[in-house]
Amino acid sequence: MAENSIIPGQYVEIAYQLFTVGSDGKKELVHTVEPSAPECFIFGVTPGLVEGLAMRLAGKKAGENFDIPVPSELGFPYSPDDVVTIPIDIFRDGDGNFDTDRVKVGAHLPMITGDGYQITGIVKSISPDNVVMDFNHPLVGMNLHFTGSVITVREATPEELRPFLSGCGGCCGGNGDCSDKSDGGCCGGCK
Repeated sequence: MAENSIIPGQYVEIAYQLFTVGSDGKKELVHTVEPSAPECFIFGVTPGLVEGLAMRLAGKKAGENFDIPVPSELGFPYSPDDVVTIPIDIFRDGDGNFDTDRVKVGAHLPMITGDGYQITGIVKSISPDNVVMDFNHPLVGMNLHFTGSVITVREATPEELRPFLSGCGGCCGGNGDCSDKSDGGCCGGCK
């Protein structure tokens, strides 16, 4: 059997170092994914893979190294939908006091999504009624550089594809089974 290459629908594991690249060409290490805990995805199916990285990973095989510069326009995209206005009451304690120590313009605050995921946003503005937060990726608009290796490339199993094929997007325990409503019914029923 021929060795698998990265094509849409393949299960892929990679390990890498991610650098930002300044206007002077200087690189700064910002993230490492170790081979013992690789990043796993279904190529062309799992959302969120940086476009410039995906383009250059296509065709690679397990065991191959990569050294991939990614210009800002092919990196993390900016989405105006990720700038959210949140009622100020969310930031009040049980006594109704607003947390002025933590919630201030420019602060990075961890928040929990409706699906139970932790994400970090930056406070953009505070008014008497609302807090505006930006949940775009912190590396939006930056030139990036990935160096690493492809660990695994193989056919994705039906179980790995199920969350994407069922329309559930990985909620309901990540297994695509919307009969389990322990998460509060985030799916709203399989599509």
